[in-house]
Amino acid sequence: MIPPSAPPRQPPALRQRIGRHVLLSLVLIWGLGSAVVLGVGNHFVAEAFDRALLDDAHALAAHVRGDQSGDRAGEPLRLDLTPREVGLLRFDQSETVWFAVYGPDGALVAGDSHLAAGPVAAGSTHAFSQLAHEGRELRRVSLRIDGQPPFTVVMAQTTAERTHLLRRLLAYSGLAQLWLLVALGSWLLRGIEHDLRPLTELQDAVDHRDAADLQPLPPALTHAAATRDVQRLGEALDRLLARVQQSLHAQRDFAGNVAHELRTPLAGIRAQAARALEHSDPAVWRSELEGIAQAEQRASRTVDQLLALARAAEGGIALALQPLALDALVRDVLLRYLPRADALGVDLGAEGLDQTMEVRGNTALIEGILNNLLDNALRYGRGQPPRITVALHTEPDWAVLRVTDNGPGVDTGLAQHLQQRWAQGAQGLQLGQGAGLGLSIVARYAQLMGGRLALGVAETGPGLVASVWLPKAHPVEPEAHPAP
Repeated sequence: MIPPSAPPRQPPALRQRIGRHVLLSLVLIWGLGSAVVLGVGNHFVAEAFDRALLDDAHALAAHVRGDQSGDRAGEPLRLDLTPREVGLLRFDQSETVWFAVYGPDGALVAGDSHLAAGPVAAGSTHAFSQLAHEGRELRRVSLRIDGQPPFTVVMAQTTAERTHLLRRLLAYSGLAQLWLLVALGSWLLRGIEHDLRPLTELQDAVDHRDAADLQPLPPALTHAAATRDVQRLGEALDRLLARVQQSLHAQRDFAGNVAHELRTPLAGIRAQAARALEHSDPAVWRSELEGIAQAEQRASRTVDQLLALARAAEGGIALALQPLALDALVRDVLLRYLPRADALGVDLGAEGLDQTMEVRGNTALIEGILNNLLDNALRYGRGQPPRITVALHTEPDWAVLRVTDNGPGVDTGLAQHLQQRWAQGAQGLQLGQGAGLGLSIVARYAQLMGGRLALGVAETGPGLVASVWLPKAHPVEPEAHPAP
């Protein structure tokens, strides 16, 4: 039997992680502060005690007598202190004091014989050092007096008072710092809790929101947040909801459009199939099958246009634009349409393709624009004789793509209306072949690339002129290099 796997470990909450980092930082600061206080305190305490010990050594040296000059030449060195004064010299409430006086030959003049003199560097009069005696640590100073004759005074005392003073200093400073750090930590944790509360409210608002509710978050949760980060998160969620809502609307529109537009051709296909089944004449079968094939082509074209329109509705989310050779792209599309134009007896021509013209756009969108404009012109531009002209013109910042036919054209007042979905002119309604989507797709594609679509009347005779303005690709200036 396979044992059940352990549940995955949940990551800590954000406030716990931040609080842990804050408290750990405070503890480290407290430890470093205590170490600094201990080091600085030890330095100044030792300096104060050493100064007092040196003063005692100087006071003791002032009572050393003896001279080898004058009338009292040859008098030996001696310590001119009574036993009572020596007792006062050794007196200390908490420490034990030793002293010794050594002559120029190193012989003990007075004091404790076990207290040896420490080395004194050349050019200096005294030196401090540590000394161990009877298991206790002593602090010693050796004072050299350059007199007649020279002698050395040694003073030493235990360090219990120093250690006790350092402990008290560390305890008082550590407790004071600890109290301050506790107060600071409490204040920081309350501040963290206060600053993260809008994030918790934002999370609760998103968790309790219905799946179908894609409206922006309440302004109280985003714009009134205490920090800019929470505001930016709320604004990002609002933008995400807007994109999801746009995508859902596009999907609903696409589903509704498909259901609406395919209902008629499917009903016609079903009626023609039923009519063919009612007859046994092969001629009737052929006639109905040709009608079914035409209806299928119209339905397929409508589905393709609906898919293109849905992609155009969502294309603004992430669209890669790059410099393109518009003249070469138009030439390739025209070559693909020549067989169809020849089969329909349409004179398909081009102008302005001999000059190089670069635009900033998307290959698929530009091909979609030209495909829809040529398809509309081949369907509706039926002049006598039928003629379609594709031309490229240049303006200061724009490249203009024009498709002109010699069909019936449209009224000037209907030009803007035809760029909307499901809008058809009288010619389109009469032929009953389109769905009114082609020009809306062209307008949307041009908008996605920073351009626009305009419909007008041909200058010479009847006909429709569809003009698409596309932004030119500005050349990148070469980087200037300094002269050698």
